[in-house]
Amino acid sequence: MPTLNWIGKDAVVNHHQQVPFRTLERKYSFGNADDNMIIHGDNLEALKALLPKYEGRIKCIYIDPPYNTGNEGWVYNDNVNSPKIKKWLGQVVGKETDDLTRHDKWLCMMYPRLKLLQKLLSDDGAIFISIDDNELFLLKCICDEIFGSSNFLCNVCIKNDSRARPYDSISISHEYLVIYTGNGFISNQLHDKTKKFQYSDEIGGYDLYELRNRNSDFNIDNRPNLYYPFWVNPNNEIEKSLFEIDLVEHNGWIKFYPQESQGIKTVWRWGKERSQQNLNTLIFGKKATGGWQVVKKYRDDSYALPSVWDEAEFSSDRGTLTLKKYFDNKRVFSFPKSPELIQRCLELASFKDSIVLDSFAGSGTTAHAVLNLNKQDGGNRKFILVEMEDYAENITAERVRRVIKGYGKDKNAVEGTGGGFTFYELGETVFNADGYLNEAVGTEKLREYLWYTETHEPYVGLSYNGSRNENDGRLSHCGSPTNNYLLGNHNGTAYYFYYEPDRTTTLDKAFLNTIAQKAEQYVIYADNCLLSDSFMQLNHIVFKKIPRDIRKF
Repeated sequence: MPTLNWIGKDAVVNHHQQVPFRTLERKYSFGNADDNMIIHGDNLEALKALLPKYEGRIKCIYIDPPYNTGNEGWVYNDNVNSPKIKKWLGQVVGKETDDLTRHDKWLCMMYPRLKLLQKLLSDDGAIFISIDDNELFLLKCICDEIFGSSNFLCNVCIKNDSRARPYDSISISHEYLVIYTGNGFISNQLHDKTKKFQYSDEIGGYDLYELRNRNSDFNIDNRPNLYYPFWVNPNNEIEKSLFEIDLVEHNGWIKFYPQESQGIKTVWRWGKERSQQNLNTLIFGKKATGGWQVVKKYRDDSYALPSVWDEAEFSSDRGTLTLKKYFDNKRVFSFPKSPELIQRCLELASFKDSIVLDSFAGSGTTAHAVLNLNKQDGGNRKFILVEMEDYAENITAERVRRVIKGYGKDKNAVEGTGGGFTFYELGETVFNADGYLNEAVGTEKLREYLWYTETHEPYVGLSYNGSRNENDGRLSHCGSPTNNYLLGNHNGTAYYFYYEPDRTTTLDKAFLNTIAQKAEQYVIYADNCLLSDSFMQLNHIVFKKIPRDIRKF
């Protein structure tokens, strides 16, 4: 597959691996937090911090990254001249930063973030990326590389501005929604609740469609297995205009085949076996001009979305007006997306209990859409927002608070959705500058990090009771005292983090006495080990030294 190259790519293509793991420090909770999160901090580091708990678990991702129009003034969805981004580029790319075009800068900024988003995305999930013409094609190239070209779903064209300024006689009034999926993604079916059916029965409404394939390109010559007779009983009208049919002959019944089209013998859409299974429950005989036909009841009210979304509710005008409702009719944010736009993405790609992520959170529209949809369908979707700018508290979080509890008075009042969230700041790194574990982050954070690095699964704090007896040098398990150092079991391996903040720890037979849960293998972190290699090999024990400075003890 062709790949895109640019100045600085070598520095960023694997940069996500060098990004340090940071902790997330809770600042406060609002309402019924229920695992909803708003994180203030660099979204690259925040995405890395989410991996231990959320890798492969995010069902729906929506992002509205910088559009990189080239304007010098910093606007959130405009260019990449944010002082924070410029500083990051200088640190990561180095001296080459001075030679970067704005497109190089944008690609360097986006690539490692998309790599981490791909790790967080579930196999049955989808990512929606808002973008315009400035970076659409470069975005497509790097997304093909990161998510896989076969996982590209489509580019949706969105009419977003009814008052767009003309550029050389062309008024640019659209942008795009680039959609990629996981390997196991299946889109939700959308249903038209206003659809009217022509007929109804005890089950509900339905329409009638011919079972005959009306395309004469499909005929007896190339689909002979679909050309066979039905028999209809003209004396048994099961429902109004619908008659009993069969695939075998009966006395007094009328035999008929698919009607010809311009002398061509057409065929049925179904094979004989499927028709047999649906006789007189889904398919029936019906009188037609010149003979009989088979019709099927069609109850489906699902529909496929077009690739052009031109509804007014998706425009930037709607996003601005909606946000102003919650801020005393003041324009506090430029170019916010409409909740309805993101809600449609959620309807396509989320379940009622899905986790939804937006790592370019801006004014918090994604949380607004999640809360709205939960209120409408009784769902319990969770949102995670990441915003690096200083307005994360006074615009992003404040908007979400007002959506949750309601805002305004009298005729301008907006009813609250209910819910809540917890606000976080990025905390300390798990490792310090010397490469040792940063013990200041606390034991639980260290346990969570080690469990993730070993298993790539979220840490849930498993523990077991147990002890050990010796029998020919092998471990046996009969159960007694609690071992508080157990991280958990994964694929037959038990993981232990034998760590104490104020003293060194030693893996020896005394420690093995505390192990009760039998496993195929044991991975044990400690400061020292007194067990022989032969003993550990015999008992399937792997010792790993805790990376910390023990000279202080």
